[in-house]
Amino acid sequence: MDGNGRWAAARGLPRMLGHRAGAQTVRRIVEACCELDVKALTLYAFSWENHERPSDEVQQLMGLLDEFILSEAPSLHENRIRLRAIGRLDALPGGVMKHLRAVSAQTAGYDRLTLTLALSYGGRQEIVDAARRLADAVQRGQLAPEQIDETLFAAQLYAPDLPDPDLIIRTSGEQRLSNFLLWQSSYAELYVTPTLWPDFSKDDLAEAILEFERRDRRFGKVGAAR
Repeated sequence: MDGNGRWAAARGLPRMLGHRAGAQTVRRIVEACCELDVKALTLYAFSWENHERPSDEVQQLMGLLDEFILSEAPSLHENRIRLRAIGRLDALPGGVMKHLRAVSAQTAGYDRLTLTLALSYGGRQEIVDAARRLADAVQRGQLAPEQIDETLFAAQLYAPDLPDPDLIIRTSGEQRLSNFLLWQSSYAELYVTPTLWPDFSKDDLAEAILEFERRDRRFGKVGAAR
């Protein structure tokens, strides 16, 4: 969800107002996903590297996150949306984690849409954490190295029950993954739009999905004859 800062700068506004506008877009896109019958949406809300931003900005972002979780809880219940989070969550402030755990538990039984927030998240960090868990199992004699395969490795990721993404949308024209779902995105279709995240609309989402439907997904095999 890139472009909050640039959106604010173009209007002569503080960066935090760009982040607040971005939070409004989250609400709009979650509603659109429900209308379009999307079953899983993962939002890259705060990366592991974002911890290196100025401390006052990080603190404000955590406050905005906490505010978002609490304010959106009624809507999650009303629309039967399950809230989850992935990442090194122990690096988040205690208050944020308390509310995140509470709302996640309260919505765990919903199945209209699974909304996953990637928080304090990094794809490389996720792979390292999975490797550490496997190495620990080997060291304790519970697993032989030759037993490790793709399926076993994937089971050690933060949310192994979530499907791999079909479509990754990158806003603001940036053409890189930025350490997002590196393992899971092996065969995801990439869609890049110059639209800044605060301006991203339901129509933009629908256009991205239409483009996805036009793609020939081969997964390394021979595609359909044309």
